[in-house]
Amino acid sequence: MDPLILLLFLMVLALPLLLGARRQKRALREAQELQSSLEVGNLVMTTSGLRGTVAGLGEDTLDLEIAPGVHTTWVRAAIREKIVDPDDAAQDSDDMSGDAVSGDAEPRDARGRA
Repeated sequence: MDPLILLLFLMVLALPLLLGARRQKRALREAQELQSSLEVGNLVMTTSGLRGTVAGLGEDTLDLEIAPGVHTTWVRAAIREKIVDPDDAAQDSDDMSGDAVSGDAEPRDARGRA
């Protein structure tokens, strides 16, 4: 077998492995940034789909309020994402676009329809 063909064959096999490793490192970095950016009052979702509000922070754990007066303790790694309140997101986008209208405008749903 020609050494050049063998080299190309090995490169074709190695490329997906290298790209997968980069993707995995990026996902790990993003998860670490999320976990370090958590603050009391953030609305979050766990990897199991439970939504709650951050009520307390520890070094490796955090307390979630899942109902009024009901607190549970979770490992930080179990937090999958911060949930952005649709009302806050709509208000922020209105403020940034300069399209904010007085309070007599028609209410809109999450898709921006009246």
